Amino acid sequence: MSHIKKRMLINASHDEQSRVAIALNDYLQELDVESAHKALTKGNIYKGVITKVEPSLQAAFIEYGAARQGFLPLNEVHADCWKEGADKTADPRKINIKDVLDNRQELLIQVVKEERGNKGAALTTNISLAGRYTVLMPNNSRGGISRKLSEDERRAIKQVLAHLNVPENMGLIVRTAGKDQELESLQWDYQYLRRLWDEIRIKGESAPAPSLIYLEGDLATRAIRDHFTDDIDEIQVDNPEVYTRTKAFVHAVLPGKEKIVKLYRGKQPLFRKYAIESQCEEIHHREIRLRSGGSIVIDPTEALTSIDVNSSRATGGKNIDDTALATNLEAAAEVARQLRIRDIGGLVVIDFIDMANRKHGQKVEEVLRDATKTDKARIQFAKISRFGLMEMSRQRLHPSIRESTTETCPRCQGSGSIRTVESMALKMLTRMEDWAERGKKPTLNVQVPSVTGEYLMNNKRTHIARIEEIHNIQIALQIKPELMIPHYRIEREWKDNEQQRTEVLEDTSRGLKATVEKRKVSPLKPVVGIPMPQHPVQKKTSIVAWFMGLIEILTGQAAKKKRLEEERKEQQRQRKPRRPNNRNRQRNRNAKNTMLTEKQASTPKKVETPNTTVVEKKAEQTADNAPSTPTNEQESTQARRRRRRRRRPTAKREGLEGHDQNTEQAASDKPESSKPQPNKPESSKPVVAVEVEKDLGSEESRPAKKRPSRRNRSNKAKQAAKSAEAVEKNEQKKPESKDEKSVNPVAQEKPVTQKSKPQEKPKAQQPKQAEKKIEKKAEKKSEDVKKQTVAEQTVSQEAAPQKTATPQASPKPKTQDTSAGE
Repeated sequence: MSHIKKRMLINASHDEQSRVAIALNDYLQELDVESAHKALTKGNIYKGVITKVEPSLQAAFIEYGAARQGFLPLNEVHADCWKEGADKTADPRKINIKDVLDNRQELLIQVVKEERGNKGAALTTNISLAGRYTVLMPNNSRGGISRKLSEDERRAIKQVLAHLNVPENMGLIVRTAGKDQELESLQWDYQYLRRLWDEIRIKGESAPAPSLIYLEGDLATRAIRDHFTDDIDEIQVDNPEVYTRTKAFVHAVLPGKEKIVKLYRGKQPLFRKYAIESQCEEIHHREIRLRSGGSIVIDPTEALTSIDVNSSRATGGKNIDDTALATNLEAAAEVARQLRIRDIGGLVVIDFIDMANRKHGQKVEEVLRDATKTDKARIQFAKISRFGLMEMSRQRLHPSIRESTTETCPRCQGSGSIRTVESMALKMLTRMEDWAERGKKPTLNVQVPSVTGEYLMNNKRTHIARIEEIHNIQIALQIKPELMIPHYRIEREWKDNEQQRTEVLEDTSRGLKATVEKRKVSPLKPVVGIPMPQHPVQKKTSIVAWFMGLIEILTGQAAKKKRLEEERKEQQRQRKPRRPNNRNRQRNRNAKNTMLTEKQASTPKKVETPNTTVVEKKAEQTADNAPSTPTNEQESTQARRRRRRRRRPTAKREGLEGHDQNTEQAASDKPESSKPQPNKPESSKPVVAVEVEKDLGSEESRPAKKRPSRRNRSNKAKQAAKSAEAVEKNEQKKPESKDEKSVNPVAQEKPVTQKSKPQEKPKAQQPKQAEKKIEKKAEKKSEDVKKQTVAEQTVSQEAAPQKTATPQASPKPKTQDTSAGE
């Protein structure tokens, strides 16, 4: 099977007209034509001034420098363009346009639709700037992705767009060409459009109205931007200047594709070389012949374009149904091609050959849909009706080739037909009699074409004589060879004070409206350009690097690296954005509770007697704060898990949750006497426990702080251990000072992490009589701890379904209870 070759041919050898054709195996598929005398304005940005506000149309007419004023409906006016004092939050459908716009108000507008016939251009204030991969909408917060992409491709692009910092008041649309692009390419394209918009906005503020602010690129750059695909093998240009611009543009937006741009130097014209010229001439034909012998007839009208499918000389089928089906299938593919080539927009009605079988009609519909998939315009279809008619609507991207390359016929005035000689002669008799009845002047000069004058002189001379006799007037019939049917001229002559006077009554040859030349815009230099993201300049490889690359190619290492790089990029594209590591607070609380119960069970039971001194209490607290060595395997695993959690980085939005866990861990590492126990009577709380609870409450009320480094944490733990030992020595030297208000610094600071060195327990000499009381006290504490863990589990289960957990401050003891305890 021969290779299918796809070319883009750019013909710019003449200044009057530029053409771009895309041919598949020398068969024309796309055609764009731009004339110098009728330049396209769609996409240009102007600064215009409002000349009239029409409430009946809810629209305004804008003077922006073209031949006709532009039409700006209210729904295309952004709220930022409303006059001062207007409610910008109001619904545009429920307000009057005079309340938001004023005459002589200046606006920055963009052309949406070209001028067509007697209609002016359609304008909008919602500006959009198109790039190679993206489209930036500075005044619209709505973005999107091309509808022609599949769901998987759209999902992958959404993940990439999440990394682009697009402001909330701007929108970004990813085009079909950006489906396989990485974040870096989209970022370059987006940044260029942002700079372009800033320059447009600055120039728009200082420019006079009306004036041109931004001009779209030429036809070649627009064609590459909108129609270039990866299956195009080469781009040939026959103009050296256009070739230089095209190659620079391809280098900017398609790095690595510059080699496919070639300058054509052949003796034959470019389009004739590849047999495209004859196919381009078919766009001006009314009837298109099909290979099977059938034909299609295209008739454009003001409201719609009608296409008639005829069997003509098609006789390939076995019977009439097969012949009709074969002709309709071939006509459906050709209709889709003609719509693209001629750029026909609006409503299109196709009259297919009648088919008795409904399945045949479905096949024709499917072929037509498949043939229009490559069309850049948006197309909507309806089913074939019982009359054999199919309605479809095609988006009008540009004026059709017929509108841009033809003008209205001066003879038929666009109707496509003229009167016969006999009909024209009868019409002239009627006009003679009408003017004879109205006037009192003696002479009528009637100038007619040659064939019409000959017919009147030979066949209607008696009728002319009768009109002269009845109305007492003289009719002079004059033959003018320069006139052609249906044109004529009627004059009236008379003498006034011996001076010959002439009055022109009718002149159809002058009734044609002369073409109005477009007014020139203000001489402001526009922001000319096409979105060209600047790629980083590639460094030139040295001889050693080139030699090493050659060795890799010969050994196969280059292909392996390329394959690995492609796999890495594919994995990066398909990889979902990493979500923050949300910890399971319920699991941590359960682990903490089990650790508490095991710790209580392993510690020796001591009872607090009335003779117990403050120094002994502080010694017990410091001993409880010191991390005990794990006695079983479960305690060691829990300690390792806590160390891993401390090392793991947390997201910003988990700050509150992490702070809550830190405070709970701190509370678990604190001495048991410092924890609030609701079931315990308030009078049994020591002074030290009350002050520790105050410190804990103040820590919970503070915002979460950044976790220090591991080195700082270890130094801090050593300092805390040293300070605790110093305090213990001072307290042992002065056991009688019970009124001292100093508090153990270990209770004020953050709990020492498990990596700090364990402190040795002071040897407190307790009398044997106090051992029984200590055991009872420990039993009460274990019961209180169990109740507290049950209450915490119920609270955590209630708070588990909530997405964000707020840190709960520990209950602060009342001042009255504290005083009672003292």
